[in-house]
Order: sequence, then structure tokens, then C-alpha cells
Amino acid sequence: MRPLDNTDLQILAMLFKDARLTNKELASRVGLAPSSCLERVKRLQTDKVIQGCSMSLDMNALGGHIQAMIAVRLSNHNRETVDAFMADLLPMPEVLSLYHMGGENDFLVHVTVADTLHLRDFVFNAVTARAEVNHVETALVYDFRQSQTLPRF
Repeated sequence: MRPLDNTDLQILAMLFKDARLTNKELASRVGLAPSSCLERVKRLQTDKVIQGCSMSLDMNALGGHIQAMIAVRLSNHNRETVDAFMADLLPMPEVLSLYHMGGENDFLVHVTVADTLHLRDFVFNAVTARAEVNHVETALVYDFRQSQTLPRF
């Protein structure tokens, strides 16, 4: 992969903040012709720097009135067990994100549920019922915000 220049970083910063920008608007903001801008965006996609686009939703509007982080420790840490845990949990509709961690806990599972009964049932049925799980801690999320600023290294 080629190194990213300042124009690439400007494009990424603009799209990171608002992926809905039209190519014409993006080109104007970074000072490129629309055709050159589109070529750069396509190259960033081909190089897998841009890996996709997503949208931000109000979970309350969808019925997800409670969010929680579930810390999970496994009794077995082989690749097969870890991969199976991730493959089974990630597609569940309650799961917003899944983090495989180093340290005391093996996973953090960010979930959204309708109410406390839903949370309890999810933890019991989807997490603690698994033979490889030996410890679970659940913490409620009071507020969640995600940065719209592109990290710079």
C-alpha cells in the first residue's frame, strides 16, 4: 500500500465525520476536481483503508432503551473457542459490538436491549449458558458518544 498524503488524510477526515458527503462536495472541501477526488476514494477503498460505511442510529427510537457492556472471561483460550464465541455472538440482534481483549477479561460485548428482563435473559441464554464462559460482569451504559475526529498518528 502506498503511503497516505495530506489530501488522502483530508478526504478520510471529511468522510469519517460524514460519510454521506457527495463526491462533488468532498472534492470542493479538499480542493480537488471531482474526478480526481473520486479516483482517490476508489483507491482508498481498493487499498482497504476505507473498509465500509455505516450509520449512527438512535437505539431508543428502535426500542433499545438499555445499553450495557458485558465483560466475559473464558476458561479456554484456544483459537477455536475464541472464534466460535465471536461467530456466535456477533450476529445476535442485541450485540452492537464485540471486543476481544487482553488483560483480565477476554471480551467486552456492547449490547442494547428493551428492558432489564431482556438484558437478564440475554446474559443467561447467550453468554453464561456457554460451557467455555467462566465469569461475566454486566455494567449499564448511561451515555455513549463516538468521536467524529479522524485519529492522527
